[in-house]
Amino acid sequence: MEDAAGAAAEGLLLLVATPIGNLGDLSDRARAALAEADLICCEDTRRTRALLSAMGISAKGPVGDRLLSVHEHNEAGRVDTVLDCVRGGGTVAVVSDAGLPAISDPGSLLVAAVGDAGLRVSVVPGPSSVLAALVVSGLPTDRFCVEGFLPRKGTERRDRLSAAMADERTTVVLEAPSRLAATLGDVAAIDAARRVVVVRELTKIHEEVWRGLAGVAADEWAAREVRGEVVLVVEGAPPAGPVDDATVDAAIRVRLGESSAEGPRQIAEALSGELSVPRRRVYEAVLRIRGEESGPPSV
Repeated sequence: MEDAAGAAAEGLLLLVATPIGNLGDLSDRARAALAEADLICCEDTRRTRALLSAMGISAKGPVGDRLLSVHEHNEAGRVDTVLDCVRGGGTVAVVSDAGLPAISDPGSLLVAAVGDAGLRVSVVPGPSSVLAALVVSGLPTDRFCVEGFLPRKGTERRDRLSAAMADERTTVVLEAPSRLAATLGDVAAIDAARRVVVVRELTKIHEEVWRGLAGVAADEWAAREVRGEVVLVVEGAPPAGPVDDATVDAAIRVRLGESSAEGPRQIAEALSGELSVPRRRVYEAVLRIRGEESGPPSV
């Protein structure tokens, strides 16, 4: 398999996973990639410089400092610099403060731009707080979604949280310690019996995995001083039950009242998707309801 150094002649953007707490989790391949990269894009140059120093890797290159600050506020403005380096045959490594870049962290804009330019993008996989919290939670992992950081307040926050709580998939939420209690309170207000797992300080000395119901969690964490990195994993919504005939009939009557121009086939096509029921079932119900509303033939 070709390594980062071998790919440098053609230019390469390389996403490199870094430890989420335990420096021992930095792979040999990641260490080599960071040592050999011509340019290292990082959220906070101070944190990445400290990581390189701990690994015995110099932040200096032949033409000076290899570190380039790339964060949520300036990523779009760094695209041209990165493209120029990759086009010139250089290797650009992208790291976040911790974990895998581009997952609720900067990096996705760079990947899209380099890929759209027909240049090579690769990855050195490794630590990820999202996946680590998910697998340690004990909640279903076959289908999940990453919500990332929720909006701090307002309608957008309520809408995002309501949508997440209605999703049947396990949801992974990244949260600041200062907002954990409020978020758990919001989750409990929607469904106090929903299972949640609070994962704190993963891979570090004070690692904690708390499991329980949302209502209990809201009380528990409201009374605690929360420190460190936090990931919240929320159980998916229970599967929706089968749609009964009364619900189908009610939806048809609304549709008929809104537009008499729609025929049975059009109504069946529209409502079968909305209600997740077979088209034939809706079609036959439309014919039945229309027959009932038209009444018996006059004599």
